[in-house]
Amino acid sequence: MLTTLLGALIAFFIALGAARNLAPSWLATSIKAVMAFIRAISTILWVLIYSVVMGLGASAAVVGLTFHSVAYLVKAYSESIEETSADTIEALKASGVGFWPIVFQAILPSIIPALLSWTFIRFEINFANAVAVGAAAGADDIGYFLFMAGSFYFDFHEVGLIVYLLLGVAIVLELVSMRLRGHYLKQN
Repeated sequence: MLTTLLGALIAFFIALGAARNLAPSWLATSIKAVMAFIRAISTILWVLIYSVVMGLGASAAVVGLTFHSVAYLVKAYSESIEETSADTIEALKASGVGFWPIVFQAILPSIIPALLSWTFIRFEINFANAVAVGAAAGADDIGYFLFMAGSFYFDFHEVGLIVYLLLGVAIVLELVSMRLRGHYLKQN
């Protein structure tokens, strides 16, 4: 959850620089190229890289997952921002409206459903990745306990319980996502 929240917050502001209808072309292209490079390397590898730098544990897992989340969400958010009509943005600029009012009063309200949708998709991806990362980075979370129960203790009842709980959480996340998205679609 932490990696998704941090990733979404950081990605939103970087996405403003990556959106071609808000930023200069050279800046948008540069940001998108860097984010494509980061996305090209899998999340698990980023976590392992940060594990070498920071040592095994939860800190490396959070930074690695957040790093990849930012790259993923910058692409999604910037494309959502680019769907905003260029005529609307130009009209607001021509009437003297500043950059931040355009972002928070014209663009953001129109893309909230897309932002929520992309953020929840990334949350589900991070949730699944956290299980694998826990075993790989020794992050002492659910993935680590699943790895230990299945590989060392051979306690398959515990493995089954963990898998059912993971499935339950995934279903709850999907229901919350549908409810929030439905709420914001009704308002628009």
